[in-house]
Order: sequence, then C-alpha cells, then structure tokens
Amino acid sequence: MNIPCILIPALVGLICGILGYLLGKMNSKGDDSLALSLQADLDACKANTRNLTAKIASLEADLAAKAKIAPSVQSFAAAAAPTILFDSALAATVYGKKIKENDLKIVEGIGPKIEALFNDAGIKTWYELSQASTEKLQSILDGGGENYAIHNPGTWAKQALLAYEGKWQELKDWQEGLLGGKE
Repeated sequence: MNIPCILIPALVGLICGILGYLLGKMNSKGDDSLALSLQADLDACKANTRNLTAKIASLEADLAAKAKIAPSVQSFAAAAAPTILFDSALAATVYGKKIKENDLKIVEGIGPKIEALFNDAGIKTWYELSQASTEKLQSILDGGGENYAIHNPGTWAKQALLAYEGKWQELKDWQEGLLGGKE
C-alpha cells in the first residue's frame, strides 16, 4: 500500500476543514447581529398585527352600528325610487304575449340562465337592472363562467328602464334592431 495515496487526501481534508472553520469565525465575528435583526423584525410584525387587530375590531363595531341603522336607510331608498304601476295589458298588446312584471327575460339578450345569475347577484327587478352599470353587469356575467362572459350587456340597462317605465312600443321597436342585446 502506498502511504502518499492515503496521506495526500487526508492532509487536503484537514487543511480544508481548518480553512472552513477560520472563514466561519471571520464571517460571524462573534456577534449576533443577524439574530438581533430578525428579532427586531419579528417584534415589529407582532406590533403591526396588534394594531391591525385593533383596527379590525373598530371597523367591525362601526359595521354593527351601521347595520342597526340600515333598515331605516333601506326603507328611505325604497321610498326614493319612483313607483310606476305595471300595465300587463298594454305590454301584452305590444308583444302579443303575456308579460310578467320584472321578467328580466323581456330584455333582448337575457335568457333564463342569465336571469338566474342576475337574481343571485341581487338584481331581480327591471328598475334594479336599469340602475346597474354595464361594468357591474359584465362582472356578474364574467363570474358565471366563459359561456356568460361572451355576452355584451351594453343595452340591457336602457331596455330595462324602458320596460320599467312601461314604454313597451318604444322598447319593442328598439329591440327589433338589436341582435342578442347588441346594437
């Protein structure tokens, strides 16, 4: 057996171990600056969490207080919306079929599935549909999936307003020029 073949790798290993130990000592310099920095960050995060928890509690208390006021606000909003009586006979003469009040399907481009989407989103009347922005309607459609996202609700609010106001002939004339609710 050849002694230099065993001795050379042992010496290289010993030298590398000593150099690694010395480099480690030089980099740490005996202080715990990294540990102290991490502890300071952790303490700041804990303080921020306490502040956020306090803000959340405050906002929840405000929300609860507003919820107690909400019924009177809702009744005021309902009173503020103009009341127009639905004339089913006039609608039936213009359309040649019986029309139910607040049937969203009367709007060109809205079918039973889209009506169900809007009902789930809280839009159940022609008035509510007429007050909704195109962006809100499109976001509801987008939320229903790609089959609904392809629809363009650009004219739906105006159609719903005409239905709400009982302007049946004007609505029907306009719808004859529409294709799927699009101009």
